[in-house]
Order: sequence, then C-alpha cells, then structure tokens
Amino acid sequence: MILDSFRLDGRVALVTGGNRGLGQAAAVALAEAGADIALLTRGDPAESRTRITALGRRATHVHCDLSSATPADLAAAVEEVRPDILVNNAGIIRRAPAAEVTAADWNDVLTVDLTAVFHLSQAAARHMLPAGRGAIVNVASMLSFQGGIRVPAYAAAKHAVVGLTKALANEWAPHGVNVNAVAPGYMATDNTAALRDDPSRSAEILARIPAGRWGAPGDLAGAVVFLASDAARYVHGIVLPVDGGWLAR
Repeated sequence: MILDSFRLDGRVALVTGGNRGLGQAAAVALAEAGADIALLTRGDPAESRTRITALGRRATHVHCDLSSATPADLAAAVEEVRPDILVNNAGIIRRAPAAEVTAADWNDVLTVDLTAVFHLSQAAARHMLPAGRGAIVNVASMLSFQGGIRVPAYAAAKHAVVGLTKALANEWAPHGVNVNAVAPGYMATDNTAALRDDPSRSAEILARIPAGRWGAPGDLAGAVVFLASDAARYVHGIVLPVDGGWLAR
C-alpha cells in the first residue's frame, strides 16, 4: 500500500533545532510516522520530548551549540545517534543594512546556517553510505530564491544550502542516500517575529501570499516526512517550496 511507504518505523531521526517552531513540528511529524527522535539543541527541548514520547516514540536530547561546535563535536553528536534520517533545521538570522553588517554577525549566520549543515551531513553520510540508505532533509528558505532585504548573510547561506543539497545528492544518490531540501515560505516563527510585528511589512508580505496567511510550523510536516521516507526514494536534489503560493506570484 502506498501509505506504508511513508512509514518510518524502526528508524532514528536527528533533528537540529527541534525545541520549537519548524524543528519541533518536523520532529513530532517524524515521530507520528514511526521514527524515534534525537533532538540536537543547545537548550532543553522538554516540550518536544513530551510530545514525542506521548506518541510512544523515544526522544533523546543531544546537547550541542552549533554556533561554537567544531567539526569534531558535530561528528561526535552524529556518532552518538547514528541516524537514518537527518533534518538540518536549526538556523539564525541577523537583520541590518548590508553596509552595516558586522563580520561577527556574518560569520555567526554562516556558521550555523551553512557550515554546520555540511559537517553534520558529512558525518551522517559516513554511517548512511555503508548502509546503502538514509535521508538528509535540509531546511532552505524563500531566500534561497530571492535576495530579501537587510539579511545578506542569511540569503547567502540559504542560497548555498540549495547548492550543497544538489552537490551532495549528486554524489550520494548512487549509494541510496537521498539528499533534498524544503523551502518554507513566510512562517509564524521566532525568525519572522520582527516582520509580523511591523504592520506595513506584514501587510506587504500577506498581500503576496495567495493562501492569504502566514504559514504555521505544521504546514511543513508533510513535506519533511515525505522526503525522509521511502515514498521519496527516487527523489534526489530537489528543493520543495512550502510557501502558500509565494513563488507562484
């Protein structure tokens, strides 16, 4: 049955930034599909753990701060979990006019939103490639397609995530490892709080979304489960927008 191919029973998913927002929604959805979940966060993901265990799945916490972790730290975190599925969700954003962006802000965003994505994927692949199976789902953005305003580091990182997704898919698809990305639209999360709190900017954004609303974290759940499952076994290197129709405009 086709629905069986979406099941994730017996698999372990490592989700970064799974304590709230998009990461929490992805983690809970993967658990609903049958996976046990490891939450890589710098804080205690107590709420996420509670929601996952209520589904009868195991939830573990891997403490790691992506802004300061070394490649060796990230490899150790992956080794601890040995995931079948990796969701690179964690990300940060710093807003400032491009002429005023500090070197520190630029480096912080690229470290979390791009460099950590590569090193975690690399470490996960060292387990997935010999096994001949695995799924990596990167979280891209609408700013993987556009430049945005006052977020040059974030736009650069999210464009690069798309390139990295395709590059890894080209190498690892022959070995049964699927690497894909989802591109959330304008979602009601911490990263968009400043936009939603600005009445004129929020109105501009909503006017362009055919669905007529900000996305909710749960809107991303189906896409993540699909790309993590056997239903997507012949899907490699795609970027799947979940944007309420934003790009169609």
